[in-house]
Amino acid sequence: MAVDTSPRPARTLRFRSEPWILTYHSVSDPADDPYGITVSADRLDEQLTWLRRRGLTGVAIATLLGARTAGSRGLVGLTFDDGYADFLDEALPVLLAHGCTATVFVLPGRPGGSNAWDPLGPRRPLLTEEGIRTVAAAGMEVGSHGMLHRNLTALPDDELRRETQGSRDALTRIVRQTPSGFCYPYGTVDRRVVESVRAAGYAYGCALAPGALSGPFALPRTHVSHADRGARLRAKEVRHRLLHRSAGTAAQGDAR
Repeated sequence: MAVDTSPRPARTLRFRSEPWILTYHSVSDPADDPYGITVSADRLDEQLTWLRRRGLTGVAIATLLGARTAGSRGLVGLTFDDGYADFLDEALPVLLAHGCTATVFVLPGRPGGSNAWDPLGPRRPLLTEEGIRTVAAAGMEVGSHGMLHRNLTALPDDELRRETQGSRDALTRIVRQTPSGFCYPYGTVDRRVVESVRAAGYAYGCALAPGALSGPFALPRTHVSHADRGARLRAKEVRHRLLHRSAGTAAQGDAR
């Protein structure tokens, strides 16, 4: 039998990065901000302008993941953790002006409360249940940040289920729509917590630097501060691409 000695297509290495997702918190006066998590509305406007100039549009995470499945490009995820009340008056108008959407991760166990988990303060009000509904009605995605903003890796199983499944049930009641996404408080996650989020029925989970757990239920994100402008944002984007990419092989003729 003749042996096929014709040259075969070269195999090339193709890298696919995890989606780039930006993490915001409060949008207000950043003057009193010991944790570096506050961005002014003007700086948010500048950051979104920078994204648009680079051909990127900020979208909610469910939209981002769906677009990647369909092969669409030019999108970056926008998330706002903790569900601060200032989102409605400060962040939302800027997002709408840029044609952007975002995912707001809220705490249904603290409606109208404050960020009591931050020992250094300052105290900032959280969205009420009516405020959460207003966020959803404005076209933003509402996701869960747990019930009370606790370190989930330190909780026994029953309390962990309350933070994951319980918060999903609570948000379904508040928004009248079942949330798709979960965000781990403090960005802290382990395999047990990931499995609890998966078992609760969420479609994805957001972390910060999940390491080996990186994937649909532990998406890495990039923290954004008031100090971040064009050069710093570009550096953070490059860092994300380098740190969070997975390699696969493809025939040279099929590589794009």
